[in-house]
Amino acid sequence: MNILLTGASRGIGAATLAALEASGHTVAGQSTKGGSNLIAADFSAPAAPRALWEAAVAKLGRIDTLVNNAGIFEGIDVDASDDEWHAAWGRTLTVNLQASADLCRLAVRHFRENGGGRIVNVASRAAFRGDSPAHWHYAASKAGMVAMTRSIARGCAAENILAFAVAPGFTVSEMTEEYLTGRGGAQIVADIPLGRVASTVEVAETIRWLATDAPPSATGTVIDVNGASYVR
Repeated sequence: MNILLTGASRGIGAATLAALEASGHTVAGQSTKGGSNLIAADFSAPAAPRALWEAAVAKLGRIDTLVNNAGIFEGIDVDASDDEWHAAWGRTLTVNLQASADLCRLAVRHFRENGGGRIVNVASRAAFRGDSPAHWHYAASKAGMVAMTRSIARGCAAENILAFAVAPGFTVSEMTEEYLTGRGGAQIVADIPLGRVASTVEVAETIRWLATDAPPSATGTVIDVNGASYVR
């Protein structure tokens, strides 16, 4: 399969890239700065998703699966100024949700012309249980991804266009390593019945399965990977 994977340079994305390639799939990966065979696309720019999609189609010829993994996790305090607050919300929703929506739209149109395809959106446990007082916008962006995924699944299943989501909890990655090794780490682990945070390999394997092997009847599914720290 030919797969477009965003946020492929580190953490969950890098592990997913490795898992997909090890399974024999051809992947066009994206990162903000590009390099190492990755396509550069800065999702804070409104034109970036279309430019990325067009570059990936040019590279792969046809795309069978889109994996929206790119995202940011930047805090903003409720006591920040209005300008700072609005800028933080705008940036997070643009990068985490709008860019993913734009790519999903382009994918659906492409899949309609090619007999179908798959979309996997990497959301978060925060979509369901919320996040810290400084991350309302992050939780909102991930909840939006879940709602979008379910809307695509319901609206496009008859066209063989399948949509899935993954909702990880805390994961050992560059984004979280410093926090997990500090004072906050023990409290996080204490809240996880499994006794540890998920590895990027575990999340990547879930994404790989949804992107390539999950049965069509599972469309609309959201899979939690959080060690039972939040169950629905």
